[in-house]
Amino acid sequence: MAEFGSAWQTVTVTLPALFLFWFFLFYLSPLNQTSITNIIFSYPTPISHIKTIHDTPPPISSSSPPPPSPSPSPSPTLLSPSYSLTENDTSSLIEGEEKPKKKMSNLERIEADLARARDAIRKAVQAKNHSKGNDDEGFIPTGSIYRNAHSFHQSHVEMEKRLKVWIYREGEPPLVHDGPLNNIYGIEGQFIDEMESGKSRFMARHPDEANLFLIPISVVNIVNTLYKPLVTYSRDQLQRVVLDYIGIISERYPYWNRSQGADHFLVSCHDWAPDISEANPKLYDKFIRVLCNANTSEGFKPQRDVSIPEINIPYGKLGPTPQRASPDKRSILAFFAGGAHGNIRHILLEHWKDKDNEVQVHEYLDKKKNYFKLMGKSKFCLCPSGYEVASPRVVTAISVGCVPVLISDYYALPFSDVLDWTKFSVYIPSEKIPEIKTILKGISPKRYLKLQKRVTEVHRHFMIHRPAQPYDMIHMLLHSVWLRRLDVLLPS
Repeated sequence: MAEFGSAWQTVTVTLPALFLFWFFLFYLSPLNQTSITNIIFSYPTPISHIKTIHDTPPPISSSSPPPPSPSPSPSPTLLSPSYSLTENDTSSLIEGEEKPKKKMSNLERIEADLARARDAIRKAVQAKNHSKGNDDEGFIPTGSIYRNAHSFHQSHVEMEKRLKVWIYREGEPPLVHDGPLNNIYGIEGQFIDEMESGKSRFMARHPDEANLFLIPISVVNIVNTLYKPLVTYSRDQLQRVVLDYIGIISERYPYWNRSQGADHFLVSCHDWAPDISEANPKLYDKFIRVLCNANTSEGFKPQRDVSIPEINIPYGKLGPTPQRASPDKRSILAFFAGGAHGNIRHILLEHWKDKDNEVQVHEYLDKKKNYFKLMGKSKFCLCPSGYEVASPRVVTAISVGCVPVLISDYYALPFSDVLDWTKFSVYIPSEKIPEIKTILKGISPKRYLKLQKRVTEVHRHFMIHRPAQPYDMIHMLLHSVWLRRLDVLLPS
């Protein structure tokens, strides 16, 4: 009996101790912390309303190191998108005070800084306020054109405070550190030039302080250099250049391997840019592709990749010349002029080419007529996809105050993380092209005036400035990449 009592005492003392031990082990484990983060954030609905130095750098060559194999290190954790925060969310990101810890590594400091940014965004949404930041120059985003103006504004403020981008210095022009500055692919070169100009506040001084890494390859220049004369449409040469470059940086530095490319990005507006991933899909699984050709039916993933506008940049300018004709001066219901590039335009021209005075659709515009003036006189500007989903007409329409009519399938719209395209554009699926006039005539004058007013409001986000300015197109591009970085937690 005495032995039984002694044994029982041992059990009653040991069991609580074991329970506490396992409780603290689970509480402190990374698995539990990740679960908490995932509970706090919630995934949004689909973002689109369309279903749619160092020393002399070595040259890139076929003898470069092979591309890296997927890293055996722990995978980055994908958090639910921070831009999905709703104004009714009352949960708190940080529970209690953090206790003093051992000296943090560079990566731990970066992740802690990003955690503070997430918390600031959430608090701004909960409080429904707009805090001051470096980006405030008399403009604060408000109104229905934004999915959540408080979230967007605070996120932009946090980006201005914390974003640091390291631009790899390996490679030489024209394939790397260069790009076109004009025409429909010009945003590619403008962005690379802005980031490497030395004037960008976002340029990191050392890779250890960077939370994002730019691979400064120009797909346009690769095509223009290696595919002249054009004797093949094979993407092999293009793919090998990018694979070689990643092979070099992943062998020299730890940054690609530790994140498996989740904090690395490349910017390109060329139609072939999405194809760089096809050579090794597993390698690019987490890599952020910033593309104009944002076709969700061809592998574009809106939660990882970034859609940017295609913009026609004339020589000596930074975009289309703005026009501000008032609504009552716009006598044309709808306008389009362009070649029969792609199936959607072929259908559009087949149904409407030179057949209606109100829906003016032309394949070749008379030389006596001014394309931009006609857009400026139109209430709605038809923006059908060409060979690819994106069209520079969208930005041109916005620039001249014309409500864009998006005729496209599987197009993930630019900046849809923060912009609500339904508030300043009209979407017509390709199968309803014969009904264009009926659909546009069915829009009441009151709704049209609201759409047109919002087009003028959203215009600032589709303008290019050099140096870049808060909330312009280059900052919007960076903000889209910044959001993807906020949604990833790198393992220490």
